[in-house]
Amino acid sequence: MYQEAFLTTYRTFISPHDLIDKLLYRFHKFHHASEKKKKVARNTFSLLIRVIDELSQKEMNQATTEKMMSLVFELLCQGDLMLAKVLRKKVIEKCESKKTAPDPFSSMTFTSSITLKSSPSDFLFYKSHDIAEQMTLLDAELFQKIEIHEVSLWAREQSEELSPNLTEFTEHFNKMSYWCRTQILTHDEAKDREKYFFKFIKIMKHLRKLNNFNSYLAILSAVDSAPIRRLEWPRQNLEALKEFCQLIDSSGSFRAYRQALAETEPPCIPYIGLILQDLTFINIGNQDLLPDGSINFAKRWQQFNILDNMRRFKKCNYQIKRNEKLINCFNDFDDYLSEESLWQISEKIKPRGGNKKRLEFDS
Repeated sequence: MYQEAFLTTYRTFISPHDLIDKLLYRFHKFHHASEKKKKVARNTFSLLIRVIDELSQKEMNQATTEKMMSLVFELLCQGDLMLAKVLRKKVIEKCESKKTAPDPFSSMTFTSSITLKSSPSDFLFYKSHDIAEQMTLLDAELFQKIEIHEVSLWAREQSEELSPNLTEFTEHFNKMSYWCRTQILTHDEAKDREKYFFKFIKIMKHLRKLNNFNSYLAILSAVDSAPIRRLEWPRQNLEALKEFCQLIDSSGSFRAYRQALAETEPPCIPYIGLILQDLTFINIGNQDLLPDGSINFAKRWQQFNILDNMRRFKKCNYQIKRNEKLINCFNDFDDYLSEESLWQISEKIKPRGGNKKRLEFDS
């Protein structure tokens, strides 16, 4: 567990390339020593393989590749064929994955436009369970791409460049939330707005059963947003919304949600916002170094305990069949209005002050 905690958090106090240099120095120092010390070299080599395996595409640069292939050649010359084979295989795997991996920023768009494409007319006719499954499938694809060290670095650096997959995941959350708000508000008839409002309530029920807290929160933040919440809704809808809000009640440091997450078995997609919040608090509230100048590993252990839970959920994925026709209805959640535009629509439906437009709902 100590090694796992180290591998998860070392980037908070040393760069991967500096760590690789130190591991190479340690390996060479003990590789030709006594039999007792050769065990240190073997353990160091095993750790080096883990470090290489968990490098991101950007970190696995040409300089690192050349260092590793130089070590492969050195091991071959010394007759350490097994070690050379293991290292060579790992380097080739990383280089091949780098060639085939898409640019995580290539598909990222988060622009708020007042021009809205027509919403899919058949969205309401799909079963809420099916919609929840496809939302979960899209979430899971993005969630699995997130590398754990991206999350750890975000609390410290908050850099989109250092955390591209995490950035894509959070942008997806935001787009989904604004897409839901837009679907509800951009209807002239109150009965149509109510249909979409209640549809999203039902979708949330199924998302909860699927342990998809990410889409659950994205939709909840939409239906509970100020431009929507201020309108007049049937009592049964408001009661259902109140029940959903209890899970994410911020009082007691999100006690209800944390308890639900602790009792959840994979597959699961956690709410990434709370993970980032916890890591940020740990980063701010604890010193990187101890008074004697050594690494404050207690701080890293706290970070690891948060990240290890996320890693547990990443080990198991959903078995959901892709429904392209339904996914096309989402249109990548690109058809949404800005916050300002949504407020304008909300105030047009129900003006501020005394002159309120009366809403009529079907019985």
